[in-house]
Amino acid sequence: MEYLNEIELIRKCGKGDRRAQNILYERLSPKMMAVCFRYSRSREDAEDTLMEGFVKVFENIDQFKNEGSFDGWVRKIMVNTAIAKFKKANPFGVIVNIESLHNSIFSGENVFEDMNGKALMELIQKLPPAYQMVFNLYTFEGMKHKEIAEKLGVSEGTSKSNLFDARKILKNRVAHTKQYELAANA
Repeated sequence: MEYLNEIELIRKCGKGDRRAQNILYERLSPKMMAVCFRYSRSREDAEDTLMEGFVKVFENIDQFKNEGSFDGWVRKIMVNTAIAKFKKANPFGVIVNIESLHNSIFSGENVFEDMNGKALMELIQKLPPAYQMVFNLYTFEGMKHKEIAEKLGVSEGTSKSNLFDARKILKNRVAHTKQYELAANA
């Protein structure tokens, strides 16, 4: 069954074929885990989101109309699952006092250029949840503030403020990391 093309695999999954569902999961889970991890605080949280997302994929697979990429359709479900988990965990939004966070400003233009992806992902995951969510939706999903605000149930101004603060925190943490590395190598 491994040789099935995507359309046939989707059709079989829609009929509840467990082997087809397993094959589809094996094909897509590495890419979708990366998506879920971006919106999570830990690997366990990402795995939970991935499992919840695939349950939704298999429950709704008949709604896929072969318009656009199937991977994109599944990715959207994973992102929406992460958003739903965020909203459930933060029903009244998250209020963060930016002044309570480390607040030194780094003056460099592109402080992220020397960082590897894993190190940057770790910093993103340490952002306050609301900042992490807005940063990811804006940066990785290409959503505009209006759409982010609608999805999260906040104002556009809050979305813009959270993105600004997230970038500020990330720049500070990257600068701090670089300063620490320079001191350690001195």
